[in-house]
Amino acid sequence: MQIAIHDDGAAATVTMTGRLDISGAEVVALPLATLSGSKNALFVDMAGVTFIASIGLRHLVSAAKAIGRRGGRLVLLNPNMAVTEVITTSGLAGLLPIERGGAP
Repeated sequence: MQIAIHDDGAAATVTMTGRLDISGAEVVALPLATLSGSKNALFVDMAGVTFIASIGLRHLVSAAKAIGRRGGRLVLLNPNMAVTEVITTSGLAGLLPIERGGAP
């Protein structure tokens, strides 16, 4: 898993590339926790994520809840169909909204 962060003040965009499995989740855990504690909006570009496991979902949900408690939001950008299906069948589409296109 590779991760790139574009910090834009109150918001940030995290671009992920690779598999968000147990080893990929280790890579993203600290950056997501740090950003979710300090940003009002977090956009996670998942166009390059080819697989997501439950541990990856857990980190995204934790970040979304932390931001949501402060009135902010986390949005997933451009996940592929397989990743989208995992999110929707897990019942997390309401907590992890998906948008197609670039970061706002």
